[in-house]
Amino acid sequence: MGSRYGGLKQIDPFGPSGETIMDYSVYDALRAGFAKVVFVIRREFESAFRAAVGDKYGSRISVDYVFQQLDDLPPGFTVPEGRTKPWGTAHAIWCARRAIAEPFVSINADDYYGKNAFKAVAEHLARTAVGPASSGRVPVPEYCMVGYPILQTLSDHAAVARAVCRVDGAGFLEALVERMKVERSGGSARFVDEAGAAHTLGGDEVVSMNFWGFTPSLFDHLERHLIRFLETRDRARENSECLIPFVVGELLKEKAATVRVLPTSDAWFGVTHPEDKPDVMKTIREMVTRGEYPSPLWDNG
Repeated sequence: MGSRYGGLKQIDPFGPSGETIMDYSVYDALRAGFAKVVFVIRREFESAFRAAVGDKYGSRISVDYVFQQLDDLPPGFTVPEGRTKPWGTAHAIWCARRAIAEPFVSINADDYYGKNAFKAVAEHLARTAVGPASSGRVPVPEYCMVGYPILQTLSDHAAVARAVCRVDGAGFLEALVERMKVERSGGSARFVDEAGAAHTLGGDEVVSMNFWGFTPSLFDHLERHLIRFLETRDRARENSECLIPFVVGELLKEKAATVRVLPTSDAWFGVTHPEDKPDVMKTIREMVTRGEYPSPLWDNG
């Protein structure tokens, strides 16, 4: 919804020829071998979105649209009176359940993730669909996520929230720990806890920026957790959301899935506040100058 940004940043132009950030993500996904893109949008934005974004991809990649509607809920549930805010990222992905039958990536439309991140996830999804079987146990899905060094993800303009990853020796995600009010501190970073105390971070922590690789097995898990969410939360609260990092964390606790963390040296950048836009535009111009992307992006194939 772009409430902090002040508008629809997903279709805001950032590239030198008016490209959106998601243009670069779709371009990188195509280069990595993905053949389809599914946009999860609000129905009232469909016309503007198709004109600004979707129509340009028609001859290059299969395009589909799904709508994150408040009343698209598991059977037996209805929208509580007064609820206007979308149900969160887990619900957004679940809304695409009828449009996706293949291994897929899930990303934020307003974040830049880097071409090597898409390649790493594509290779992982092509290589494995389920985790290794344990003796006497049913194999569980092996998902993946791209992990970024925390210092590469901080804003120069305001503190941010970050999901810090705890990773085991084999490279699998153990847990996600949400840290609030994370900001740069000299050559490192720090966060402020709920009691208002500041804590210094090492600076090499790996964080999740919501770049996930899943198989369609996720949709059954999402529905199960959405039902649990709707049964136990105050559904009418404006800030009550079912978020994909929370669901992934619950799957890890249940041992219902594993998640391999794929490190990347790619830069990540995004736009949370209006002040972030000039920096993002400058970074994209520099990548174009170095020849990493053509300009215009799509007129050159």
